[in-house]
Amino acid sequence: MVFTAGQIAGILDGEVQGNPEVAVHKLAKIEEGEIGSLTFLANPKYTSFIYNTKASVTLVNKDFVPEQAFSTTLIKVEDAYESFSKLLEYYNQTKGNKVGIESPVFKSDTATYGENVYLGAFSYLGDQVSLGNNVKIYPNVYIGDNVTIGDGVTVFAGAKIYSETVIGKNCVIHSGAILGADGFGFAPNNKGEFTKIPQTGNVIIEDNVDVGAGTTIDRATLGSTILRTGVKLDNQIQIAHNVEIGEHTVIAAQTGVAGSTKIGKHCMIGGQVGIVGHIIIGDYVKIQAQSGIGRNVKNNEVLQGSPALNYGDYNKSYVHFKNLPKIIIRIDNLEKKDR
Repeated sequence: MVFTAGQIAGILDGEVQGNPEVAVHKLAKIEEGEIGSLTFLANPKYTSFIYNTKASVTLVNKDFVPEQAFSTTLIKVEDAYESFSKLLEYYNQTKGNKVGIESPVFKSDTATYGENVYLGAFSYLGDQVSLGNNVKIYPNVYIGDNVTIGDGVTVFAGAKIYSETVIGKNCVIHSGAILGADGFGFAPNNKGEFTKIPQTGNVIIEDNVDVGAGTTIDRATLGSTILRTGVKLDNQIQIAHNVEIGEHTVIAAQTGVAGSTKIGKHCMIGGQVGIVGHIIIGDYVKIQAQSGIGRNVKNNEVLQGSPALNYGDYNKSYVHFKNLPKIIIRIDNLEKKDR
């Protein structure tokens, strides 16, 4: 796709300084810009690159004042980083604006879908499936019986949506994600064997949720496993049965959340965090990578370690952890003197 500087300025409500007819067809870092590419300058540390970049168009903040000559055409906007992100989103929407039904596709006679949908080859729609408008289902996606998917949802290739799952509007489900598989529910009997507990609930994904590649979200034993509006999950995350995640919480890769735990809103959880079941994590909590959470967490806590400590306490304690061998030698020497 080719855009002129003038067209881009129109999309971003920006002001062109230079040639409005110069065209770009790709994106680049400012230090790697080439003719025909668009880049941006948001971090002052990269200002020197703007005077040498070969990029045809560069987004800059409105308060940018050049100190040397440059060749790139500028588009001045309120926030260059935010505008570049907006442009990326626009580009993705334009690039991914697939419409139509490829062949072969299996659609149950009772499945329904709205306008401007895309059904990729070898996708499967079970009984009573309902898809909204502008839904994109990429090839090899499985959608089980009684699934409801709202407007503007994209489900990438190879994802599996089990029966009774409900997905809200404008969600993105990446490749290999599995929504609605059975929760890990087994009870020991008097023979020492484990008997499966039927998982009869479902998964509910509210609006504007992103689910990363290879992430699994288990159906509830009873009731629902719920991801509230705006939740963002990275790749390869495990969300167990009956977990509830509050709105606009973000979780990084390889984190595991055990069953029936409730996580509040606006939390930030790092990669490889382990969270036990049946606890409550408050709002605005921050958990550093590789932490282990085994207790309830209050609002606004910042935690690190395994088992996790208050972030400040952890850093103070770490000073002693790393010096422990030296401290032991000093203690041994003192004990020898006392003898």
